[in-house]
Amino acid sequence: MPGLDTDIVVHKIPLKPECKPVKQALRRMKPEVILKIKEEVEKQLKAGFLSTVTYSDWVANIVPVPKKDGKVRMCVDYRDLNRASPKDNFPLPHIDTLVDNTATNAVFSFMDGFSGYNQIKMAEEDKSKTAFVTHWGTFMYDVMPFSLKNAGATYQRAMVTLFHDMIHHEIEVYVDDMIAKSRTTQDHLIDLCKLFQRLKKYQLRLNPNKCAFGVTSGKLLGFHRQRKGNRDRSRKGSSHTKHARSKDRERDPKLLGKDQLHSSLHCTAHCNLRAFVQVAKKRREDKVDRGLPESF
Repeated sequence: MPGLDTDIVVHKIPLKPECKPVKQALRRMKPEVILKIKEEVEKQLKAGFLSTVTYSDWVANIVPVPKKDGKVRMCVDYRDLNRASPKDNFPLPHIDTLVDNTATNAVFSFMDGFSGYNQIKMAEEDKSKTAFVTHWGTFMYDVMPFSLKNAGATYQRAMVTLFHDMIHHEIEVYVDDMIAKSRTTQDHLIDLCKLFQRLKKYQLRLNPNKCAFGVTSGKLLGFHRQRKGNRDRSRKGSSHTKHARSKDRERDPKLLGKDQLHSSLHCTAHCNLRAFVQVAKKRREDKVDRGLPESF
């Protein structure tokens, strides 16, 4: 997979000077899991995502996550490396603002990047830091893996660089989730043509199994987006539960954004409730909290 040109973006892993490298010892696993990991490693080697590495100061372990089809998703335990790396402060969009920006539109296309993070290359000098050990050898990533601390910020920065003139106009972007929005079907065809030309120019690929084009409603970051402004804040419980069980929530930028949105909603509800309680008490008390008008 070609991916983005390294002149546009590469993922770097700066380290805090006081942090020392950590080499994790190979963990024991069941034989059937080991074979499934081998299958996944071979798949990623063939795709050009991995290379073998002999000497590396940093070595992590694989955390196999079962999939519905019986295979495993190969996650890497980068907790030691993430703790040693400073946070990239490039901002992610506020999800509630992003969703509200589609309020006046009637036609949508929902898109998802194909192996989105893997379309960005690792900086040459930082590849060995992504090394992980298996029963079949030690490998490193040539592309940006999902589990790295600042992967979401790097991806969002790349999207802003490539689509800055289209964001908040024809499209909205949250990491590897993208929505094209238009007022009419004719406008939508024009907007999609412009978007596809941009995607082709920079060799960005979409996942056809996770895309829906020219629809009047759909899911946007857990919200049901309908034509001309209707949105439903309800989300699938199973998805939320799965995310809630994650041990390293800070590595999931989408989850972080949703957490921030929920905090905002709870705070607003609390402030409004407090204001109404103060009004109810006014009949008994001739004193109203000074912050009451601001709450309304």
